[in-house]
Amino acid sequence: MSRDETKALAPGEALLKVTDLNVRFRTADGEVHAVRDLSLQLAAGETLGIVGESGSGKSQSMMSMIGLLADNGAASGSASYRGEELLGMPAGKLRRIRGRRIGMIFQDPMTSLNPYMTVFDQMSQVLIHHEKLGRREARTRCVEMLEAVRIPEPKRRIDMYPHEFSGGMRQRVMIASALLCRPDLLIADEPTTALDVTVQAQILELMKDIRREFGTAIILITHDLGVVAGLCERVLVMNGGREMESGPVDDIFYRPQNAYTRALLAAVPRLDEAEIRRLASVAADDAAEKASAEAAGEVITRHEPKLDAAPLLEVDDLRVHFRIAPATVFGRSQLLKAVDGVQLSLHPGETLGVVGESGCGKSTLARAVLRLVPATTGRISLLGDDITAKDKKAMRAHRRDMQVIFQDPLASLNPRMTVGDIVAEPLWTHSPGMPRAEVRKKVAAMLERVGLGPQFINRYPHEFSGGQCQRIGIARALVLEPELIICDEPVSALDVSIQAQIVNLLMDIQAEMNLSLVFIAHDLAVVRHISHRILVMYLGRVVEISDRVNLYERPMHPYTQALIRAVPIPDPHKERNKPHAPLQGDLPSPVDPPSGCTFRTRCPHAVERCASETPALRILGDSLVACHEAERVRAAIDRGVSPTRTAGA
Repeated sequence: MSRDETKALAPGEALLKVTDLNVRFRTADGEVHAVRDLSLQLAAGETLGIVGESGSGKSQSMMSMIGLLADNGAASGSASYRGEELLGMPAGKLRRIRGRRIGMIFQDPMTSLNPYMTVFDQMSQVLIHHEKLGRREARTRCVEMLEAVRIPEPKRRIDMYPHEFSGGMRQRVMIASALLCRPDLLIADEPTTALDVTVQAQILELMKDIRREFGTAIILITHDLGVVAGLCERVLVMNGGREMESGPVDDIFYRPQNAYTRALLAAVPRLDEAEIRRLASVAADDAAEKASAEAAGEVITRHEPKLDAAPLLEVDDLRVHFRIAPATVFGRSQLLKAVDGVQLSLHPGETLGVVGESGCGKSTLARAVLRLVPATTGRISLLGDDITAKDKKAMRAHRRDMQVIFQDPLASLNPRMTVGDIVAEPLWTHSPGMPRAEVRKKVAAMLERVGLGPQFINRYPHEFSGGQCQRIGIARALVLEPELIICDEPVSALDVSIQAQIVNLLMDIQAEMNLSLVFIAHDLAVVRHISHRILVMYLGRVVEISDRVNLYERPMHPYTQALIRAVPIPDPHKERNKPHAPLQGDLPSPVDPPSGCTFRTRCPHAVERCASETPALRILGDSLVACHEAERVRAAIDRGVSPTRTAGA
């Protein structure tokens, strides 16, 4: 059945109407009521955003409608699509609707694509099953759709395997597959969560184009309020399986009625705010939630670093290169330049933010500073002592002064150890003669300081939420009272409200203990909120260093400008009206980087010089910038002129 043969909607009839939807799961610990009495309507061509924290029932409500619940799940109520009831529909009939009239984009494209099948073999299944096309005709349609979602060289890439694509490209393949039959409704479940901000901007622009070109209605499931502000017309806020609030996007953002909605909005750090305010956290009860929201309005008196003191950490011309084995017996090995000539300094009490796309060398830089990977060349100095070439035994004395908080809070904790033992382990290692009673006292005090009580000492990591596990990781890092903590994406795996709690906690502890932090993240709004200075990396090199205010108000490097431009603002008016020019292309391979300026292949301002000469990091205004054309580009922007490429690179 083609789209033309689909039953037409009556005037005013909803494309999708959900009434009193309930989703329950049978578990060994009893019944879990995941979605409670949910009702919503979606008009043809409309975009609805569903927001809420993990476990709020967002995904399960959509999964239940298209028959993708787990075996132990059951749905009741009503979900009517074009007047046909989806709940209880025979599996065969539902399969004819699912994929043909209702498309689905899943959160992680790599786990949704079969690694043993080419892109064509996977995409063609949709057309062969639903439209009975032959392989030749299906191939033509698949190539056309890959071209529509802006996959470069689609005729060649269609025969490649998923692992040969970047994360953003894999998400485009998922979108193309979902659109092959021109569905009325597209359900996008966290389609940008695992992507860099630049790739996220590309995907969001693509979804806007899809809505315009195909007239497709979209249900966007996300925790990113900035994404909702720019893409959606209506918003549904969920918590604990229930609807907290719903309405037009302007009403939800500017006139929220529910305390939970207000707390979510106040928990998001924003690029467009001149002053840094305390972030709200969603508390367990209404009174605490109200107090948190009120505290969120307070302007933070920032802890200022001791800039007149000697630097705590100095890194000079640091390079970390890895030798890659040849692909064939007679092939030549290649050199991967993960970190390539980085210089930085960090003062006591200062927070240095490190930003850049995945693969730019942020985490490798952190590991090299911690001496967890060897430096190829360069110098690392901690508290005036050169630690670059010290052996493991000599490094042990420095370990207590430098600690790390990892990205995945649960994976970084030993599941066989109690929380008390996890936090005490650094004390046992560096102070083996400390009495057990004193160790226990220190552990209890540190757990109390990070928002957990001593009653949690004998519990195991699996008994805690993600945010609580990250607090345990912070307690472990702080128990030795170090001088330096490196935070490697410490909030990227957390819900927005939990993220706010952790950011507030780190800022409070820094003020109390005069800690120095290296804060690595891909969320530029969070980095701006917590940092004093920010270092921008691209393909192993530093392209710009500046203080947080100057970097965001007057970015000098084209890459920094593209990163800031790509960050969605949780304000519908500002997000819709700001200039949208997503950075095109993917990060080049560090094994075979472009000559000269490595950013030139994606830079709209590149000139001939950029292809032959590597730009050095130099002082420009109040920033350090590595760009040949920074003065011209910045001056043109200040005059309100759009700078253009003056020569091919």
